[in-house]
Amino acid sequence: MAYLTTRNNYRTPVVSPFDSLFSSMLDDWGLTSSKIPPVDITETDKAYILEAELPGYKQEDVKVNIEKHVLRLSSAKQTTKEEKDPKDEKKLLICERRSQSFERAFSLPEDVDEDKIEGEFANGVLTVTLPKKKVVQPKSIEVKIKKN
Repeated sequence: MAYLTTRNNYRTPVVSPFDSLFSSMLDDWGLTSSKIPPVDITETDKAYILEAELPGYKQEDVKVNIEKHVLRLSSAKQTTKEEKDPKDEKKLLICERRSQSFERAFSLPEDVDEDKIEGEFANGVLTVTLPKKKVVQPKSIEVKIKKN
């Protein structure tokens, strides 16, 4: 039985926990520019279903593509700041909204029919359905050995 697996984009295994530690510390101060959306992956007899929570994202902000049996979810969402009007008396006191980007990658199992993958984006949740196909089993050949 094959499963979808996440791909580690870090060059060495030591970097991941290190970056994770500082990322979570800095996040409390609003200093990070990258958030990784949580993902649930379920399996049925006919398909794998990937659901990613993307609150605040629009459908056009999110890209989904497949290359070399790897499913990638990504976004580069820009928060635009309006030019200040000299007549406007408001002063910005706190600015926590910022640009955000993320990329997630998943190695696809052999039994995914890549040509029939479908996606749906509704209420801040991206659902990607990865239908299964029948995997051709290796053929076994009996080899007879002659005795001399």
